[in-house]
Amino acid sequence: MESFLSKSLKIAAVVSAYWFISISMVFLNKYLLSSKDLKLDAPLFVTWYQCVVTVLFCFLLSFLSKVFPGYISFPSMRVDPKLCRETLPLSVVFVCMITFNNLCLQNVGVAFYNVGRSLTTVFNVVFSYLMLKQSTSVPALGCCGVIIAGFFLGVDQEGASGDLSIKGVMFGVIASACVALNAIYTKKILPIVDNNIWQLTLYNNVNATFLFMPLMLIFGEGREVYNFPLLYDLKFWFFMTLSGVFGFAIGTVTGLQIQFTSPLTHNISGTAKAAVQTVIACLYFNNVKSMLWWLGNVTVLGGSAAYTEVKRREMKKAHTHQSELASKLESGDKEAMLSGDSKP
Repeated sequence: MESFLSKSLKIAAVVSAYWFISISMVFLNKYLLSSKDLKLDAPLFVTWYQCVVTVLFCFLLSFLSKVFPGYISFPSMRVDPKLCRETLPLSVVFVCMITFNNLCLQNVGVAFYNVGRSLTTVFNVVFSYLMLKQSTSVPALGCCGVIIAGFFLGVDQEGASGDLSIKGVMFGVIASACVALNAIYTKKILPIVDNNIWQLTLYNNVNATFLFMPLMLIFGEGREVYNFPLLYDLKFWFFMTLSGVFGFAIGTVTGLQIQFTSPLTHNISGTAKAAVQTVIACLYFNNVKSMLWWLGNVTVLGGSAAYTEVKRREMKKAHTHQSELASKLESGDKEAMLSGDSKP
């Protein structure tokens, strides 16, 4: 049996990996999307390349798992045109999600990024009601109200500091809606690929590589990339490839964190990570923020954490109720059997 120390060390390693990769990916994407050193105004191209790297990584790990089966475990990867078509609705949402995520990050600071993208929980409640007819309890709605209040306070204070990008906030709101839609569509589409999350990752990114191509042409990014002075610079492509690797890795460490802990702990870890990310960004970019600005961040994080706790209690209560009901039914069946046996 695994010792407590060994289990604790594994959990600490997984959580640390999730924090490192997630925070590093945000800062790296910010560098690629709006760095004064690069001056590359091609967010769709950056996102497209990250999808290409993810596809190549899926096939690379699939190949290595066959060559070194004792060391690497990864499902066999292949592309079925029929499954590409069936997963296309999710892929469209996926493309919108990662595009507006990066557009938001391009236009707002890393410190404000968490607030700009904070309405995912609210949209999740809205779409769950509209699309799945799932109602939400009053306490959970109250937590959503807290998140909305924190969002508007954060936006107001970002404007007061003179750093507000209306365009960036709009992109953040759309990205939040797309993240919520992506979660709903993932649940619907996942059975098509036999509930294999890596197969779904492959098809999403394969479809995305083709969906991005006409978009890059429409928005004129082909000319922007062609005229980019660092197009043949190895350092630029190193950071581009590294961002793609981190994009692939974040799915792995997210799954591992949920596996080694729980969905609740993963959400709490994500909330804490967002807080640390905001502090690091303020220190790194020498951002001086007001107390009300920080209050907006804390309100958003507190509302998100409270929502997670409310949902945990509701799920626990529902599970307990179902267990009690099953126990009563089982007891009733036994009593019926005993009474039937006692009849002459």
